[in-house]
Amino acid sequence: MAFLERFYPDEYLDSAYEIDYERLYEQGYRGIIFDIDNTLVPHGAPADGRSMALFERLRRIGFESLLLSNNKEPRVKMFNDSVHSRYIYKAGKPAARSYRLAMERMGTTPETTMFVGDQLFTDVWGAKKAGIRTWLVKPIHPKEEIQIVLKRRLERVVLFFYRRSAGRYARLR
Repeated sequence: MAFLERFYPDEYLDSAYEIDYERLYEQGYRGIIFDIDNTLVPHGAPADGRSMALFERLRRIGFESLLLSNNKEPRVKMFNDSVHSRYIYKAGKPAARSYRLAMERMGTTPETTMFVGDQLFTDVWGAKKAGIRTWLVKPIHPKEEIQIVLKRRLERVVLFFYRRSAGRYARLR
């Protein structure tokens, strides 16, 4: 199963909105890289009140943030116009170079950066290749593009083994 471990997140939660960001800041984290679609809002949706409040909260805590998306700029910019973060579009996830560029733009290191996303094979794998701590969150909405639906089936296999690995099952309730 060592092959599958490259896709295992460090943490797996229901939502990006339930992460204890204050505690993570106290632990030394200073930058957060976010995926957008199905991590913060449903696929293609604009920023909502909850996402705008999250980014305001992160600024108050002292975090740097960056949106890392494989989408084209109009989609990413539309979301970002409401949350006011940095962003990288057409990122080419899971390539580690886009995560390294994100850290460079935020002025952080792998040890002080975390990543939050909803997909194992792009979001989590790319962040892990860049040495960043990862949070996998459950997709916000079930409606997704066909290529993502197909990846979700493979993700279920990986998550099955993830849950079986030592000490992880209790965190998934």
